[in-house]
Amino acid sequence: MNLLERIDHWVGVAPTATAHISGDRKLTFGQLGAYSNALAAHLLERYGDDRAPVAVLGHREPEMVVAFLGVVKSGRPYVPIDTALPDERIQHILAIAKPTLVLTPQETIKLSELGKSTPPLRLQGDDPFYIIFTSGSTGMPKGIIITLNCLEHFIGGMLREQEFIERGEVFLNQAPFSFDVSAMDIYCSLATGGTVFSINRDLLASPKLLYQALANSNVTTWVSTPSFAEMCLIERTFNRALLQRVRRFLLAGEILLPATVRLLLDRFPGAEIWNLYGPTEITVVTTSVRIDRDILQKYSTLPIGRPMPGTELFVIDENRNRLPPGSRGEIVVKGPNVSPGYLARPDLTAAHFFEESGQRAYRTGDWGRFRDGLLFFEGRIDNQIKLNGYRIELGDVEANLRALPVVRDAVVLPILKNGKVRLLAAFIVPSANLEPADPALTTTIRERLRERLPAYMLPRKFVIVDAFPITANGKVDKQRLAESL
Repeated sequence: MNLLERIDHWVGVAPTATAHISGDRKLTFGQLGAYSNALAAHLLERYGDDRAPVAVLGHREPEMVVAFLGVVKSGRPYVPIDTALPDERIQHILAIAKPTLVLTPQETIKLSELGKSTPPLRLQGDDPFYIIFTSGSTGMPKGIIITLNCLEHFIGGMLREQEFIERGEVFLNQAPFSFDVSAMDIYCSLATGGTVFSINRDLLASPKLLYQALANSNVTTWVSTPSFAEMCLIERTFNRALLQRVRRFLLAGEILLPATVRLLLDRFPGAEIWNLYGPTEITVVTTSVRIDRDILQKYSTLPIGRPMPGTELFVIDENRNRLPPGSRGEIVVKGPNVSPGYLARPDLTAAHFFEESGQRAYRTGDWGRFRDGLLFFEGRIDNQIKLNGYRIELGDVEANLRALPVVRDAVVLPILKNGKVRLLAAFIVPSANLEPADPALTTTIRERLRERLPAYMLPRKFVIVDAFPITANGKVDKQRLAESL
C-alpha cells in the first residue's frame, strides 16, 4: 500500500478512532476520509486537472489535516502556511507559489460540504506532494518541492526503524505545519492508525496549561526540536509521572546536546532518545541514531546517525571528490528522498542539486565527517543557522533589516552557548539622518521588522553602531562585532 492507501485503510477499519486532537477539537479517521474525499471531488470538479498548488492557511486546526489530504487526493501539492507568519511573508509565499486557491479552516469546511464523495484522483510517485517554504538568503522565502515518492521513502524508513504500534501510538506535534518536522508526526501517525496531538499557540503561551495538556495527552511518541524538550525540562515535574506512556523521543531540527539527553534518560527511564538529522530538501530527516548512556560516554559531541536504508550519505571536498572516513567535508545526500528542487528557481536548484548514477543528490551546505560508521555534524559552510529548530538564512534577516527606511546597513550574527545557537544579534548602521544614540531607534527597528518576519527569525539583541569594523581584505569584521557583545 502507498501512503494514501495506508491512511484510507484506517478510515475503513477504524472510522471512530481519533486521528487528530487540537485543543478541545477532535477529528476521527472517518471524518478525515469523508471530508478529504469530498474536498478532493470539489477541487476536481471546480478546477479540473491543472495540478497547480493549493495553499493551506491556518494554525494546526483539524481542517488543515483534512485540507492536506483533500488537496493531494485531487492530484495537487499543498503549501502549508501558518497564520503566525507576518502578512508580508505570507504574501511573498503566495506570490511565488501562485496557488489555485487559499484554503482556510472555514473554507475547507464549506468546500468539504459541497463536494461529492466520488473516488478522487490519486497522486503518482513523482508528483509533488507538498511545497515547504524556508528562509532564503535574498530576503525572499524559497519553496522546496517534496514528491509522494520522497515522502513515502521517508515514512517507510521511519516505520521500519521505529516499529510503531498500529493503533497504539499518540504522536506529539510540536512543530507548526509549515515546518517540515511536522510531517514526521502527522504522516507516521496517520499511516499507523495513530493520533496526532497538537500543541497550539494557547498551550505554548501558558506553561500551566501546557503541562496539564501533556499530562492528559497519553503521548507515546514525542516529536520535537531539542529546544522544546529543553524548555519542558526546566519544569521538574516534566518526568515519567507526567508522560506515563511515552516510549521514545524523536528529536530533530537542530543540535542535540548531551546534557539534554542525560536529563531525558534520568527523567524518563525506559524511554528511547533518538537524534535525527536532515535538511528540508531531503524530506524531513535522513539519518538517525539512538542515544544511550554508552554513546554519551563515548562521544563529547553527539553523532547524528546512520543513513536511512536506500539513502547514501558521503562527504566531499570543494572539487566534489568523495572523502574517506575521518575527513571533514560537505555532507551530500543521495537517494529517493531527495527533493527535485526549488519551486520556480532553476538557478538555486542547479547550484545545490545534481544527479549521480541516476539518482538525485543534494549538497547540504553542512560540514560533517564519519567516525565509527556514524555521521557527525560540524556546522554550516554558508551563512545559515538553526535556531529553536528553524532553519534561518542570516542574509534573509539582514535583507529585511536593510529594507527598513531607518536602516542603512545591517549584520546579523548568531550567539552561541555550549556550541548551540541561542539567539540572534543584529548590528545596525542607521540611516544618515538618524541619531544612533536615539533610544527609540531600536524599538522602531524591532517593531518594523516584526511586520516583515516571523517571530522565530527576529533578533533578540540590537546594537546600533556608527560603522562596521573592516578586515584587512575589506570585508566586515564579524569576529570583532561578536567580541563587542
